[in-house]
Amino acid sequence: MKLISYIKHHKLKSILIVSLLITYYFSLPKQLFKDPTATVITSNNNELLGAQIAKDGQWRFPQNDRVPEKFKTCIIQFEDEYFYKHPGFNPISIFKALRDNLKSNTIKRGGSTITQQVIRLSRKGQERTYFEKVIEIILATRLEFRASKNQILSYYSSNAPFGGNVVGLDAASWRYFNRNSSELSWAESATLAVLPNAPSLIYPGKNQERLIKKRNLLLKKLLENEVIDSLTYNLSIAESLPQKPYPLPQIAPHLLQKVSQLHSGKRIQTSIDNRLQNRVNYIVKTHYNQLSQNGIYNAAVLVLDVKTRKIMAYVGNTPTDKAHQKDVDVIDKPRSTGSILKPFLYTAMLDAGDILPHTLVADVPTQFGSYNPENYNKTYDGAVAASRALSRSLNVPSVRMLQEFGLDRFYHYLKALQLKNLKYNANHYGLSLILGGAESNLWDLCKSYAALSSTLNHFSETSSEYYSNEFCEPTFLASETVNFGKKTSDKTLFDAASIYLTYESLKEVNRPEGDESWEFFDGSKQIAWKTGTSFGFRDAWAIGTTKDYVVGVWVGNADGEGRPGLVGVQAAAPILFDVFDLLPKSNWFSKPFDEMQEVFICKKSGFRAYQNCDEVEEKFIQLSGLKTRPCPFHVLVHLDASESYQVNGSCETLSDIKHKSWFVLPPLMAYYYKAKNPFYKPLPKFRSDCLGDNTITMEFIYPEENNTIFLPKDFDEKPNDLILKIAHSKPDAALFWYLNETFIGSTKDIHELAIIPKEGKHLITVVDEFGNEAKRSITITK
Repeated sequence: MKLISYIKHHKLKSILIVSLLITYYFSLPKQLFKDPTATVITSNNNELLGAQIAKDGQWRFPQNDRVPEKFKTCIIQFEDEYFYKHPGFNPISIFKALRDNLKSNTIKRGGSTITQQVIRLSRKGQERTYFEKVIEIILATRLEFRASKNQILSYYSSNAPFGGNVVGLDAASWRYFNRNSSELSWAESATLAVLPNAPSLIYPGKNQERLIKKRNLLLKKLLENEVIDSLTYNLSIAESLPQKPYPLPQIAPHLLQKVSQLHSGKRIQTSIDNRLQNRVNYIVKTHYNQLSQNGIYNAAVLVLDVKTRKIMAYVGNTPTDKAHQKDVDVIDKPRSTGSILKPFLYTAMLDAGDILPHTLVADVPTQFGSYNPENYNKTYDGAVAASRALSRSLNVPSVRMLQEFGLDRFYHYLKALQLKNLKYNANHYGLSLILGGAESNLWDLCKSYAALSSTLNHFSETSSEYYSNEFCEPTFLASETVNFGKKTSDKTLFDAASIYLTYESLKEVNRPEGDESWEFFDGSKQIAWKTGTSFGFRDAWAIGTTKDYVVGVWVGNADGEGRPGLVGVQAAAPILFDVFDLLPKSNWFSKPFDEMQEVFICKKSGFRAYQNCDEVEEKFIQLSGLKTRPCPFHVLVHLDASESYQVNGSCETLSDIKHKSWFVLPPLMAYYYKAKNPFYKPLPKFRSDCLGDNTITMEFIYPEENNTIFLPKDFDEKPNDLILKIAHSKPDAALFWYLNETFIGSTKDIHELAIIPKEGKHLITVVDEFGNEAKRSITITK
């Protein structure tokens, strides 16, 4: 009641007091320091990985609320012994400072507390006058009301000047001592504690005696106050001063670039394993020294933890020079995929039930319009198991499989993988999509492989369930937890069995044919891995996965220059396995039995067995594979007693006819298959006294339809021959050859014919003795 009465009788005074209190309350800005700060990244255990200087050119780290005990003790002993007792200013210190300054007629001492110095640092640019000192005192008391003593100390340590363009304790400890502030010795902490009072003393080669004297006086004070013992004191004063600033660590410079774009001026704790990052850096540097001798200057490596989807190592480029674009982060740059997408097609076809793991697919010369894919080694197997076609990275079977599966259908799967660089429709890429016609980046590809591995892991760890958000983005933030979504009985994209069977194939070494000295694969580690090489030898890829980790490697030139030897298995795979050697050994994936069934498989063809298959074996296949067709390559044939000829009822008694299953490939497939499979037996001929015959087939081996052929000239300036080849189901049949309806020759047994046609378009016609016909249109250039 007395307060109300006082206010009524002293309205002006009351208004003035309230106004002063409001002014005092709001006198301090909410944010004391608005200076730009450096972008700082640390490892998963908070070790410094790198920093990018602040926009104003100062090494000023973001505010750090933790002040190391040694530095805290030193700064209080040196600057403000009564820090924990005063309300923001020390009247005795102010009185002594005022007395000494008036006597000397100059500002000889300041008398400011640490709290006042925080205010002065935040009000930079203000003249040091007595009026300004009053303002500092008022604001210092306000700060004491708002912040704890430890917070005030952190303000000071994070914003005090430490000489040159170094601001704050964290930046100073790295610039002058090359270590974290929490690891500083007593001598180093004392050195930094006296610097803000006279930051010019740190300049290398200057004022060393003055600086060491100030430091040692502080150390003496610590000894006298029994903060340190005599042994620590003697050891501390024997320590030398820093002679020059150290460069800040740049352990993950390209990740720092990425972080600075997203979190500029912040301190970010990443998921990077500092030890692993350093060792991967060394591996990349070692291989760069070798690769650069062949004019290959750039490479990138990404390591992911499958279970957490966190980035463990991030090497965006080699330690090359600016001329070769060392600052470019290749990990997120689009590059031609080469063969690295082939496992996705194989998985998709398994998932759709179009093939089984060992289904024979054609590997013969193939042309789709003007597109003429070739295998790396320029040879053909005729027929090859789909799994072997994948592990050996054969191009022709892959293109034929894509054509059979459907371009648009496969493109839909790739879009579901969220490959960001697929910017055009399927027809833009065409069938070359599977051989590098599209572009992707190391980040997205590693993300996709990790999602497949994680799908298998989750299926085994749960009651055979999937997660709805399996194909999520990886993270490099230590604080972020990836959300895999909800459990569901429905597959996210591929079923677990199809992924498992794909990985079983990728365990095989996919080396170039004829390279018998393969030395990089460690058989003790089970790794599903795939290489890729883009057209023109511009990009070399290698991506591998275990149950726990995915490692991705890209090697090439950032400017797109191709180089001989720039192939995945030679340039990227050695880096891949060197990195895997750093990682803990993982168990192999558990077999997803709930998505598989054991069935009889034809041993020779890889198709589901049926009655004509004479050699079968039991294999686990994906459930979708139950709808695949039975083996089309085994037929029941009727033979004479010696099994030398085919017979029928017109020439042999039924009791003497032997019935036998026979493995028969179409003529073109058989032509190449038997060259690499000497035990392949073509169907026996029909005995001459038998009536009737089997269906006769013949196919061109060379040339291909609508081919444009260049005939080189020899030393006599004469064009070389064009060798025409055809495969016939009855090799001993007589074939008659025509060029533009003009007869040019006949063949028997070996159906090859050499001709020298004129320039222009030609029609080749072949007729066998049974009246069957085959044709090819070609264009000759010389």
